[in-house]
Amino acid sequence: MTEVRSEQTYDAIVIGAGPVGENVADRLVKGGLSTLLIESELVGGECSYWACMPSKALIRPAVALNNARSLAGSREAITGDLDVTAVLQRRDSFAAHWQDDGQVAWVKGANISLARGKAWLLGERTVEISGADEAGTRLAHARHAVVLATGSVPSPPKIPGLSEISYWGTREATSAQRIPASLLVIGGGVAGTELAQIYARLGSKVSQLVRGKVLGKIPDPARELVATGLRQDGVDLREGVGFKQLSRSASGVRLELDDGQVLEAEELLVATGRIPALSELALDNLDLPDFDGKQLSTDQSGRVKGTDWLYAVGDAAGKALLTHQGKYEARITGDAIAAMVKGAFDGVAEPWSKYAQTADQYAVPSVIFTDPEVATVGRTVEQAEADGLVVIEVSLPIAVAGSSLYVDDYQGWAQLVIDGDRNTIVGATFAGPDVAELLHGATIAIVGEVPLHRLWHAVPSYPTISEVWLRLLEKLGL
Repeated sequence: MTEVRSEQTYDAIVIGAGPVGENVADRLVKGGLSTLLIESELVGGECSYWACMPSKALIRPAVALNNARSLAGSREAITGDLDVTAVLQRRDSFAAHWQDDGQVAWVKGANISLARGKAWLLGERTVEISGADEAGTRLAHARHAVVLATGSVPSPPKIPGLSEISYWGTREATSAQRIPASLLVIGGGVAGTELAQIYARLGSKVSQLVRGKVLGKIPDPARELVATGLRQDGVDLREGVGFKQLSRSASGVRLELDDGQVLEAEELLVATGRIPALSELALDNLDLPDFDGKQLSTDQSGRVKGTDWLYAVGDAAGKALLTHQGKYEARITGDAIAAMVKGAFDGVAEPWSKYAQTADQYAVPSVIFTDPEVATVGRTVEQAEADGLVVIEVSLPIAVAGSSLYVDDYQGWAQLVIDGDRNTIVGATFAGPDVAELLHGATIAIVGEVPLHRLWHAVPSYPTISEVWLRLLEKLGL
């Protein structure tokens, strides 16, 4: 039996020290609560070392080069291709060379207690920790709250042979120190698509294999722009495929498709989505009435239903698996817990109030950092109709003075989804080079419920790509 060496009590305990856990712990401490932050890997989490930061650092140099090549006067000055070594070195710097000293220093400077090791729940407000800080295990008790900020883990597909071979997940792809000569990518979601394109631009011969459609959740005109971009970069994009057998030999990976075709490559990347990382938390020790073993049910402040002390934020809550949205949830949850301890909040949060995560339901912004980019926020036409809204859709190509100046032959598309009864925007999609910077305006319009007749007075600067807003409103008859 493992020896329990020590016990300590804090006002709150946060399990998981990624950006979400750091944010909730920071808000708890600023709210006057002593807080223990627990992490089994690197402080800073998946986003800092294996996801958002390194992947975007890999993507950006190739996008900048492609933009320059797309503009007369600058393309003539380009005499070389990407310096792969320099790209990887820059990526390494954005991942802090997989050292978390800076993040640890921030945690200490924020007066947050830190414990390294794996943690699980023994019962109400009681956590057991096993890991690097000391031999055996230790117990930690929370006077008020335990917050789960454990992130997510890959969800591999059921393909015969996959479990028997080694392969890359997104971690291996974003931290690789070499570019394979050839790469098979299984998965057509955001991560798989971004990585397929960047590895093609870094010199791999890439085949991307998707059971359905690539980026199947976004509107077709935007999806088709990305598919065209992938193929222009040499990606062999295959949609609607089935998988029969995977195997690996000394020379690489062999994949047999349902139609009998055989594909071979030096390396395999599997990027088929993620699920909340809850399996190692011993949640079965608790009586959680709505917990199905896979997904927690939380209220508007992040509190797990059926409890008055357990919270989940970020990917662990399973609402919107995006770093920025998790940090939003974390700030609200930390403030809500501190306010409840002080008696300033009764636990019932009105929509759009200080302690309610309402944007999770109505205004989640997301950017797909392919080239061209896709930026979305709010509801699609189908989601708005399912919610019972009277939907008005307006869309058009992005073809304004600003886009034609940005790069030659700019190809883009924009869409607004309108609540016809209230005359407000409930969803938006932009696709095209560098459209990410258009997104926050749409997010503000949705959150602020700005009526179209008022939005008409928000004049876009000329000549910028934002002029597409004017064209969309004009098409609506304004």
